[in-house]
Amino acid sequence: MQTLVVPLIPDLPHLLHTSAANASWAITATLLAGAVATPVAGRLGDLYGKRHVLVASSLLLVLGSVVCALTSALGPMVVGRALQGFGMGVIPLGISLMRDVLPPRKLGSAVALMSSSLGVGGALGLPLAAVIAQHADWHVLFWGSAGAGLLVAVLLVLLVPAPRPTATGRFDAVGALGLSVGLLCLLLPISKGGDWGWATGRTLGLFGASAVVLVVWGWWELRAPAPLVDLRTTARRQVLMTNLASVVVGFAMYAMSLIAPQLLELSSATGYGLGQSMTAAGVWLVPSGLAMMAVSPLGARLSAARGPRTSLLAGSLVIAAGYALALPLMGHAWGVMVFAAVISAGIGFAYAAMPSLIMGAVPVAETAAANGLNTLMRSIGTSSSSAVVGVVLSHMTTRVGPATIPSENAFRTGFVVAGVGALAAALVTLAIPGRRTPSGGRVTDRTGAGEAEATRAR
Repeated sequence: MQTLVVPLIPDLPHLLHTSAANASWAITATLLAGAVATPVAGRLGDLYGKRHVLVASSLLLVLGSVVCALTSALGPMVVGRALQGFGMGVIPLGISLMRDVLPPRKLGSAVALMSSSLGVGGALGLPLAAVIAQHADWHVLFWGSAGAGLLVAVLLVLLVPAPRPTATGRFDAVGALGLSVGLLCLLLPISKGGDWGWATGRTLGLFGASAVVLVVWGWWELRAPAPLVDLRTTARRQVLMTNLASVVVGFAMYAMSLIAPQLLELSSATGYGLGQSMTAAGVWLVPSGLAMMAVSPLGARLSAARGPRTSLLAGSLVIAAGYALALPLMGHAWGVMVFAAVISAGIGFAYAAMPSLIMGAVPVAETAAANGLNTLMRSIGTSSSSAVVGVVLSHMTTRVGPATIPSENAFRTGFVVAGVGALAAALVTLAIPGRRTPSGGRVTDRTGAGEAEATRAR
């Protein structure tokens, strides 16, 4: 759903009969709705049953897809894309449900594969969407996503167990409202600041409002008898550092998704663009999705052998190495394929580790909410990446005929910024505590306590 309309971005203003700034709401709406829905869906799953919320999320995705498929106007399109965004809680919910129903020996590899699907879906969805957008009516994209969402809902009902809820208490509606308002005030200026201006009253006012709302929300959560997010658990060093690492890994990951397609599709007349068609650019990026899928089981094995912290550290360093490779290889389409695959492999290692680190530090009753918050942290990272890379590409430009386009140095700078972000993720990972041995030494955490707790709960 995140990459579904990426091939349409240049044509969206024409297709929706609006301006480029207004058309960008078709992307922003999904981001904002997904950020709000993910932690809320996690808590609802803990309280009322994860499979029920999974099915509801899938049906919201179907409804949003149908709305988009039936319209060519901006308003309904934004509503439909927001409904699609409400389906994004399926990944953390699915990971949490696995903890309830799978034996510990299968949990690591299953969680790794599902966590990496956040990246795999985007990497494989982009070329598929490009082919459909180039050779068929663009509404077919949304009919396809409606059919996929409906199939998922049916398979959930037929094949996935429905374990009893792990949490007790009432849903924290005040906390959900406060978090939603705070996130909207934070992510909206991050997403639209480039259009509005970073120093405008609207942008600065929303940032200020987000700070105030989130502080008040935190005060409420610390006093609520059944909070939406248990901030005391979230403040544990392992959870806090993993969430911080997730922000930076999300930042590093999304930069490649923003830069590589532009570099591939830019005209070769510029001297550095690779002149690929929309479909060809998507095909060159297919191996990145396959690399992520192939590496995820290896990440699970590394986590089992050396602990998920080691897997997260290895992933961050591989991502940084991929961006280093981008600098000499960006002049060739095959080079883009190579460095994109390396970066994606690193993301596969990192994404395989994050849920294990979270689940090893939180009670079973808070699994879905904690994983939802971790997924939200990744979303904040990708949103920040979009803003920072957007500023770089829009300010470091050159003219080719009547057009103003990002310069070669802009792409190089974007790669360097993302690589530095990956190195920062590695440094944050080193601050994640390990598990103490009986002799008082420290070894890499293997989340054995979390798995044992899940077994006892079953």
